[in-house]
Amino acid sequence: MSFPSTSPSNNHDELAIDVKGLVKAFDGKAVVNGIDIQMPKGQVWGFLGPNGSGKTTTIRMICGLLKPTAGQGTCLGYDIITESSQIKLATGYMTQKFSFWGDLSIRENLEFVGRLYNQPQLKKLVDETLESLGLEHRQKQLAGALSGGWKQRLALAAVTMHQPQLLLLDEPTAGVDPQARRDFWDQIHRFSEQGMTVLVSTHYMDEAERCDQIVYLAHGNLITQGHVQDVIQESGLQTFKGTGKGVRHLSNWLKQQPGVEHVAYFGNALHVSGTDIQALHHTIKNCQQRPENQDIQWQQVEPSLEDTFIALMAQSGEDQRKHA
Repeated sequence: MSFPSTSPSNNHDELAIDVKGLVKAFDGKAVVNGIDIQMPKGQVWGFLGPNGSGKTTTIRMICGLLKPTAGQGTCLGYDIITESSQIKLATGYMTQKFSFWGDLSIRENLEFVGRLYNQPQLKKLVDETLESLGLEHRQKQLAGALSGGWKQRLALAAVTMHQPQLLLLDEPTAGVDPQARRDFWDQIHRFSEQGMTVLVSTHYMDEAERCDQIVYLAHGNLITQGHVQDVIQESGLQTFKGTGKGVRHLSNWLKQQPGVEHVAYFGNALHVSGTDIQALHHTIKNCQQRPENQDIQWQQVEPSLEDTFIALMAQSGEDQRKHA
């Protein structure tokens, strides 16, 4: 398979994405506020944050689909403002919504996309793509009749068949079953091993932990970024896990106690988190001394990524864009 674009006009070391101060405003209201991202080539990065945090808008500015209101930078060595057409040719972008043709078969969809990219040896390319994504035995099925997992696989095939240097995935596994999600991520890492750079937005913490680094946005602002363990450690969060009969019923009481910033139930355990370790120790001790809690066991554990993100979201406060 060949790639149709020319070489980048500039080589910014080994960065696939190098953007600074990205701002996007609609009707005078900023939805993204000064985002900086420097992403090395060949890595898999997770893009996280609550709905409406600005992830999709940022992705679209990076790949040249949206012109920034302010800011500058490069993607694959191309200027995101003046060379957006080159970025589009060198990028695969999988949107949140399935955007292919339901009344065409899997093969017909791929053939159509291949023609859009002026791909040579189209039949050979489609055959290879179908085989590599495990779609060959379903190639005659109509796309509209596929389950969520198979639609996802078709979309991934369509956006990678031109061998992009950068793959942008916007919540690609929403609504698919756990096995389909695992298969999808196995394929993403195979692409990465072949040299492709991948930026994927997701709400799933287990997916974030599969990434080389993560970026967390809230209210249009970049809150934190780095390796998962570094993000957890830098949050300063401390967590205690309680297990035992009736532990769930302590949730409301614990939320009112000193030092407790976040309480969440995981499986059969209650996670109690905060940044003031002394206050937390005092609260847990008080809890243990209550007669009705004698059967509940407490231990300090490493905060989970989900604990950390909920704490970060709380620290980010109210969305000021609503009042702009």
